[in-house]
Amino acid sequence: MKIYNSLTRTKEEFVSLKKGKIGMYICGPTVYDEPHIGHARSAYIFDCIRRYFEYRGYEVTFVRNVTDVDDKIIDKARSAFSHQLSVISLEEAAGQISRQYLASYHEDMALLGIGGPDKEPKATEYISKMVKFIGLLIERGRAYEANGDVYFNIRKAKDYGKLSNQNLDKMEAGARGSSGEDKKDPLDFALWKKAKDTEPSWNSPWGMGRPGWHIECSAMSSDILGDEFDVHGGGVDLIFPHHENEIAQSEGAGKAFARYWIHNGLLTINNEKMAKSLGNFVSIKDFISKYKDADYLKLLFLNTHYRHPVDYTEEKIQEMMSQKERFLILFDKLDKIKEPEPRFKIKKVTTASTNSTTRFEEAMDDDFNTPMALAVLFDLVTYANIYMQGKTSFTEYEVNELIVIKRVLTKLASVFGLNLSKLISKEEIDENDILKLIEERDEARRSKDFKKSDLIRDRLVMKGIILEDTKDGTTWRRKP
Repeated sequence: MKIYNSLTRTKEEFVSLKKGKIGMYICGPTVYDEPHIGHARSAYIFDCIRRYFEYRGYEVTFVRNVTDVDDKIIDKARSAFSHQLSVISLEEAAGQISRQYLASYHEDMALLGIGGPDKEPKATEYISKMVKFIGLLIERGRAYEANGDVYFNIRKAKDYGKLSNQNLDKMEAGARGSSGEDKKDPLDFALWKKAKDTEPSWNSPWGMGRPGWHIECSAMSSDILGDEFDVHGGGVDLIFPHHENEIAQSEGAGKAFARYWIHNGLLTINNEKMAKSLGNFVSIKDFISKYKDADYLKLLFLNTHYRHPVDYTEEKIQEMMSQKERFLILFDKLDKIKEPEPRFKIKKVTTASTNSTTRFEEAMDDDFNTPMALAVLFDLVTYANIYMQGKTSFTEYEVNELIVIKRVLTKLASVFGLNLSKLISKEEIDENDILKLIEERDEARRSKDFKKSDLIRDRLVMKGIILEDTKDGTTWRRKP
C-alpha cells in the first residue's frame, strides 16, 4: 500500500508503527454552526480510509477531536444570547452553543452513514493536559510567557515550514504583529490566551485564560495515540498554519509525532467557494432533505481523487443518481434469484469476482484511488448484466456466479459505505414535483441539452415515474 505523504510530497510505502495496528488522528469540527457538505467530504474521505484499513485487516484506533472553545463559538454565543447575557454568563452561553452544534454534527454524520470515532476528545476536557504540555515547551525553551499570554517561539522550531513548504524568512517579511500582543516575533503563535472579561477561562501558572487552537491537537494525539503515531489527516486548508504549528509544538516537546500526513482537497459549488453570503451554502440536512439518499453525495466524492478539489453542481448530483440507479437495477434482478439449497455449496471465488477484488485492492492500495476503485464496481455491474442478458432461468453454476458477484459487490461497496439495495419509496415525490421536473426536462430538450434531459428522466425513473413523449407533450404514470 502506498500513500501520498504531504510532509515529504511523495508516495510512500505504508508501514504501520505497530504490526497490524494503526493510530489515526483527524482534525474534527469547531462546533459553532450547522455542518455543510464541505465538512461532509473530509469526514467521509477519512471514514473510507479507515474502512479500507480495516478491510485490509488492520485494527484501527480512530481519533477525531472537537474544538468546543474558540473565538467563533464565543462570538456566536454573544450573538445568539445577546438578550440573555444578563441572566446567564458568556461561558454558559458558549457551552450551550458548542453542545447544540456538536449534537447537530453527530446527527448529520449519522444521516450520511459515517461512522463515529473511537475517541472524540473535547478541548474543554483537555485543559489541564494542555497546560502541562505548554509548561513542557516553556521548560524546553520553545515557548515564553508574556503578560499572561504564552507564545511558541517560532525561531526555536526545527525546519519550520517543512509541511507547507514555506520559507521562514519570506514569511517574516510579510508578517505583522497584532495590537495588544507581546510577541518576540510576529510569526510566534499563541499557546495560551490571557482571559478577557466574561469570556470562558481556566486557571493556569500564567493566570486565567484559555488555550490556543493549535495546542489541543498536539496534547490530545500524544495522550491517546502516543508520542508517535501513524496517520494525521484533515483538509488541505489546515496544512498552514494549523498542522505546521502542531508539528512545531510536538517536536518542540521532544515527540516524534505523525508519520504520514493525509490531506483532502476542498469542495466548491458551481466553481465558487461555498459561503452563506453567496447564497450557495448547502447544509448536510438540506441535502438529505432534498435528495433523501446520502449515496449521491458519496458517489460525487468517490468520482474525484481525495487530494483533488471537487465541484458540486445540481447536474453532477443528477449524474450520481444515474450511477446509483445502475446498482439498484442490478440488485433488483439479483434479489429475484433464489439462492441454492444448503446442500449446494456456493463456491468462494469466481474469475470475474476475483479479478474485480484484485483490481479494487490495487486501486485503493495506490493512495486510495477511489475513482479507479469505483470503476471496478461498475465494470462488475456491466459484466453481471451481460451475463444475465436474455435469460429467464439459470443453472446452478450460473446462480453460483451471480450470488458471488452480489456478495463481492456488497463487500467492496461497504468500504465506501454505500447501500446498494436502498430503494427510494415511489411515494416520496408528489405530483407538483413531477410536473416541475417535466418542465425542466422540456426546457432542456428545447435547448438541446439532452444530457440534462436524460438525467431528469433517470431521476424520475428512480422515483417510479415513467415518462412517455407524445406529439401532444409528455405524459407520465407511476410504475404499478
